[in-house]
Amino acid sequence: MTAPTPSKARTAAWIGLTLLGLFFLFAPVMDIIGTYTQGLPSDHASTFTSLAGAPFADAQATAHGTARYISTLEYGYALHELTFGLLFLAVVIFAFRRGQRWAWFACWAVLIAAIGYSATFGAHDSTLLSRSLVADVALPVLLVIAAPSFFQHRETAQTPTTGDV
Repeated sequence: MTAPTPSKARTAAWIGLTLLGLFFLFAPVMDIIGTYTQGLPSDHASTFTSLAGAPFADAQATAHGTARYISTLEYGYALHELTFGLLFLAVVIFAFRRGQRWAWFACWAVLIAAIGYSATFGAHDSTLLSRSLVADVALPVLLVIAAPSFFQHRETAQTPTTGDV
């Protein structure tokens, strides 16, 4: 079996990064829905219980103002995630697909948010940690797969001079 050509590798990475970008949109939308219906995204409930020592429903019943503040923070956090997801997807769909080198570098920035999510929420919930590690691993793997197509030396076309016949 032969190794994939750089353009095929970039196409495969582009498809993977696009799917990852769609996840980066899906997750915050689900968080917004969860915050609207329950005051807290369902995937954050275990982390809340671990840190607060009680379920979020207890906080809603006994500390209404604090619970409302947490819900407001969850909305803000989800909107920030959605914003970065949209920007990531735009970079991947347009500039990365065209092979613009700056897009390859820009895609690495999302890793900060992905690892940050794993370290903050995943550190208190093993199920959430295992799910979040998918993005933490997939993103660099896909970017490494695509790297040769962004950094290969392109041979410049040489035009013959008058003495070269």
